[in-house]
Amino acid sequence: MYRILMCAAVGALFISSQAVAQTPQQITPKTHAINGALIEAAVPSTNVPGPVPITYYLPKNYDAKRGERYPLLIQLHGGGASNKVMENDPGLSVGGGIGGLLDQAIENGLVAPMVSVMPSAGRSFYMNFRDGSQKWEDFVMKDLLSYMRENFNVVQGREGTFITGISMGGMGSLRMAVKYPEVFQAVASQEPAIEPVLAFDDIKLRDKFYRPDTLIKQIYGDPIDKDHWAANNPATIIRRDPSRLLGLGIYLEVGDQDTVYLNHGTEFVHRVLFDASISHEYRLVKGADHVGASLAPRLLDAFAFIGRQLNPPKWIDDAALRFRAVNDENKKERGYPVTPFDPNRVHAQ
Repeated sequence: MYRILMCAAVGALFISSQAVAQTPQQITPKTHAINGALIEAAVPSTNVPGPVPITYYLPKNYDAKRGERYPLLIQLHGGGASNKVMENDPGLSVGGGIGGLLDQAIENGLVAPMVSVMPSAGRSFYMNFRDGSQKWEDFVMKDLLSYMRENFNVVQGREGTFITGISMGGMGSLRMAVKYPEVFQAVASQEPAIEPVLAFDDIKLRDKFYRPDTLIKQIYGDPIDKDHWAANNPATIIRRDPSRLLGLGIYLEVGDQDTVYLNHGTEFVHRVLFDASISHEYRLVKGADHVGASLAPRLLDAFAFIGRQLNPPKWIDDAALRFRAVNDENKKERGYPVTPFDPNRVHAQ
């Protein structure tokens, strides 16, 4: 999350399925003009209190009838924030919002023009609550995804569908990507709010001091349903069947000065992926905290990762292949096994 808020989660008020989406309204950026458009709307839902406010981004010259459908990027905000950070995010320290940074990334060629959306989810962890009162994961995976595919000229399948988020959104995006790798081509999870453990009983005070016990019980049950927690813990999901993730683009990053110690949980997931030989990209950003001036360039780096999934660079070129051949011969001479390269796996022995 961008700001560590100690408030309780959003209430469990249930709204009928008869709710009607609000009329989209154009946002006038307060800090600087963007080339695309940021528009507010709402998505009806029976899974969560709704209709749910969203902000979606359309790239410059968006064409609803273009033959080649646009990539779709679902973005998830941090705990206590809302869809409003697409327009203006005080956690960035530079003015403007995440939508403006995506617009900048497109303008600078870091990523292809795409459609993006961010829902407002309070401090829900983007979880299906244990008691069934709120189902935020179902909202994202069913209501929001369907809404975007029905109303915009975006891809209808896995290729070109991405998810990303920061802090609570980093946790939610990572969890949904590793749960449903058949839905997403890639995930970019920034400073995910996860603990460096595989079981609930192993969580240290260091890794939970910023979360009220009442919030944890609202989401995971009172008493805590430890099986429900494990079934939704990204590291535990990965460890149980890592082969499901082959081919999923995974980007993890966190600051080494994160004031709520999310560098520990991010590093832990990196090691789980590495030990399972699952190819991914991991960045421990020197000097970066949870909020502040580092976030804007880090967001641009995350968008650039997504851009590389859409347009993979030819990094394994003739020079790399020649270097491999020489080293394979050296391995054979020294009696070390030569293993084939697999771009979906970490090259480790």
